[in-house]
Amino acid sequence: MLHQRTLAKKVEVTGIGIHSGKKVTMTMHPAEADFGIQFNRVDLKDHPVLKANSETVGATENNTTIGSGLNAVHTVEHLLSVFYAFGIDNVYVEIDGPEVPTMDGSGASFVFLVKETGITTLNKSKKFLVVIEPVKVEVGDKWAMIEPSSKLVIDSTIVFAHPMIKTQNKVFEFSCENYINEVSRARTFGMLRDVDMLKRKGLIKGGSLDNAIVLDDFKVINDDGLRFKDEFVRHKILDTIGDISLLGYEIAGKVTTYKSGHNLHNLLCKKLLETPSAYQIVSASSLQKEAIEAFELPGALAPSFH
Repeated sequence: MLHQRTLAKKVEVTGIGIHSGKKVTMTMHPAEADFGIQFNRVDLKDHPVLKANSETVGATENNTTIGSGLNAVHTVEHLLSVFYAFGIDNVYVEIDGPEVPTMDGSGASFVFLVKETGITTLNKSKKFLVVIEPVKVEVGDKWAMIEPSSKLVIDSTIVFAHPMIKTQNKVFEFSCENYINEVSRARTFGMLRDVDMLKRKGLIKGGSLDNAIVLDDFKVINDDGLRFKDEFVRHKILDTIGDISLLGYEIAGKVTTYKSGHNLHNLLCKKLLETPSAYQIVSASSLQKEAIEAFELPGALAPSFH
């Protein structure tokens, strides 16, 4: 049986929010079974704790935000993606600012933190959301679909009119090890020509070559170049995993996206949950072996039992 997990101990990290530009300290605490992932804006007084799920998602322009108005936490998708990869279901996150630190623009720093902090197994079984009917959402020529599969698979296609990107597709079969090796280090990216427009919208105030891939009209301008030839679509997969983790369960289903973004991912989650005939919630003990095996941790990360 696959059990719920949390962090083995408290861990703190400080960094800059890529959109807010503000220095933020985030402290992550172990939590009990069925707690979920909850955020507390400790810089605000008398504001309710925000539970991370598809219903609490607010803005989805260039990031995924939990909550709305003043009591909100922006850019949660990279952290949630890493939590999902390690099968971590329960964490209490205290944060003293409006946005999760971007670190290097990928999930790599959070992977390192989880490895250093360790994982504790809780005395309660995980539950899986098993897709049994296809569900699709479309906005213009962009779309996202989830359909039956014995484990989580992401089939992502991105299309950008840039000679370094063009059309990229990757089919990613989820496992913790595959995530660490193939996805976690892929960074967010943007076009130099869009910087002024995004800043006028109040975005990317903390963006730099240290936390994003930046492209001019012809090439990547970061001195260290790309970490993968198709780093762009790999980052889209990282984002997608973080966004669909907001369903609140481990997932057995295939997600296919075409030119998607945070808004489409959230629409897909909401439509799936609004279609009861399209899914079942089942105990991990009743699942096929390969869905369980995807959450096996690398040997050095074998969790303690609590």
